[in-house]
Amino acid sequence: MLHKTRGIVLKTTLYSESSVVVQIFTAKFGIQSYLVNGVKRPKAKIRMNMLQPLHLVDMVVYHKPNSGIQRISELRPSPVFRSIPYDILKSTIILFLNEVLYKSIRQQNADENIFDYIFNAVSWFDETEEANASFHLAFLLKLSRFLGFAPSTQTKSDQSYFDLQEGEFKSLPPLHPYFIEKTAAGLFIALFTTPFEKLGEIKMDNMTRRLILDKILIYYTLHTASFGEIKSHQVLEDVLS
Repeated sequence: MLHKTRGIVLKTTLYSESSVVVQIFTAKFGIQSYLVNGVKRPKAKIRMNMLQPLHLVDMVVYHKPNSGIQRISELRPSPVFRSIPYDILKSTIILFLNEVLYKSIRQQNADENIFDYIFNAVSWFDETEEANASFHLAFLLKLSRFLGFAPSTQTKSDQSYFDLQEGEFKSLPPLHPYFIEKTAAGLFIALFTTPFEKLGEIKMDNMTRRLILDKILIYYTLHTASFGEIKSHQVLEDVLS
């Protein structure tokens, strides 16, 4: 049976000389694997450039419950990216976010809230004229709300430490090393609460941005099973420096 659904491309793996298996986070079925034949042929209906990380697509798919690999009848970019493929900062941020998303979302069933958040955030990022160098920080902190480990924003005047393990402010530094001190903790929470449109109001230098990113990755590691190492982390830092 054919179904229409929106999708967010997560990972493409070579299957044969002209075929790939692509994992797509769909609005209707959650994460699914699709076999796509002939992607490298000159007249292919579905081409490799349509299956790049975090590309947003409209699809018509065949769906068999409990099947490991599904099939795609039709696929088209929607919206077509205007800036992400051509802007080195934006494309590097998207590659980094794609790797984190692949390791942290495991939605085998549809989740409209997570899907809409990612879809709308990536669309907004593509439409902005100039990439904000803190977008990825805010994106991941806001995503944590949908993944079930949003940081608590409640704090008292004597609470200067944010405990990454507990996800809340503390008056004394925890006995473990996973915490952020006052100034960086304030930025951590500001990135979580500030709308994307106003991220330019949060000022930080590259060193501080790198510190916050390290803390966010620790936060994800602590709260996401089998999160593992992020390999695109250093590439992103090189582009931002």
